Amino acid sequence: MPDATPRTEPFTPRADPAALEDLRGRLRATRWPDAPEDAGWALGTDLGYLRELVAYWADGFDWAAQEAALARLPRFRVRLGGLGIHFAHVKAVAPAGPALPLVLSHGWPDSFWRYTKVIPHLTDPGAHGADPADAFDVIVPDLPGYGYSAPPTDRPLDYIGVAGLWAELMDVLGYARFGAAGGDVGSYVSRYLALECPDRVVAVHRMDGDLPVFDGTGTDLTPEERAWFEDITG
Repeated sequence: MPDATPRTEPFTPRADPAALEDLRGRLRATRWPDAPEDAGWALGTDLGYLRELVAYWADGFDWAAQEAALARLPRFRVRLGGLGIHFAHVKAVAPAGPALPLVLSHGWPDSFWRYTKVIPHLTDPGAHGADPADAFDVIVPDLPGYGYSAPPTDRPLDYIGVAGLWAELMDVLGYARFGAAGGDVGSYVSRYLALECPDRVVAVHRMDGDLPVFDGTGTDLTPEERAWFEDITG
């Protein structure tokens, strides 16, 4: 009987050179529309800007350098819920004791790369002028269908479904208790991770908040809530 426990495997992707050359060829072959002189952004994307952007992606973007930058992080894949889930897993540097794990969830349209600048600060705070005792183990998965994680094939996954995958991932990694943080879509995943696993999630940080309950008049909102609601709704 095969082992039912999911196992993580190191993951280091390499872009197919033929696919990259095909992309460059299609970019270089772009058929540009006519545009009135000095139209700028008045009729859509500024044509001059778009030409520069396409030229950069065709001949300026260094794919090999970016893959090397991605490879600096320890990255893995594991099969959860029938899906191949990709994640970065970076351990705390020289912790004084057991490090609290943090699972970070990105948003749309994004990937684990969203958090690469903060990972060193969380795993090695002593190297950035903070208390070394505050080091965390950091886990950053790609949401299903984003980055290097496989997309669902039978049914869409909602926030609760993804939160369930993250709880299983933390089981596989041996973490009984952990913190969670996220923004955009990841904010809601983090919310439901805490709601579904209140005995495991010790703290949640959400980078977006839900809209307040609104009865149409605003009389039930505090002045601060009313000002915030008016600001975000224009």
